[in-house]
Amino acid sequence: MQLTDAEWEFIGPYLPIGQYGPYPERLRQQFEGVIWRFKTGGQWREMPTEFGAWSTVSNRFRQWRDAGVFEALLEGLIAEAAKRGEVDLSLVSIDSTTARAHHDAAGMHLDEDVLTALEKAAAEEEKARSKGAATKNETGRTPKPILSGKSDDASGAGESSG
Repeated sequence: MQLTDAEWEFIGPYLPIGQYGPYPERLRQQFEGVIWRFKTGGQWREMPTEFGAWSTVSNRFRQWRDAGVFEALLEGLIAEAAKRGEVDLSLVSIDSTTARAHHDAAGMHLDEDVLTALEKAAAEEEKARSKGAATKNETGRTPKPILSGKSDDASGAGESSG
């Protein structure tokens, strides 16, 4: 068993029991199978049989996920911890924004001349991109350049002696 009886007493009510199962006595076993899966990083098929059939536990996990069980459980845990005064919710923040850090923030150290060369190359690349975007026509394609005195005819017909 991975969960203590006290932990299970808290978690159990969050798990729905459908008309056709799971059987209440198997809920804990299946939930612990889900814990095993994410704790070890193993594949569903590698799950020890003590948690039941891997396919059943995997299906149960998906049902619980789709039903919002894990979100409700997390909210319940936060509420319980807040009741006990064990959490400061003013410090909780979840954000999916990705922010690129400066290379110094990642611990990367470059010589000043290398850094200058990289910054110059990046600026030139950005300038080339913006110039390329500005030359695209309404179809989103860059038009072919028109060469004076030349024709698209490969045979040379239509060339001027200009």
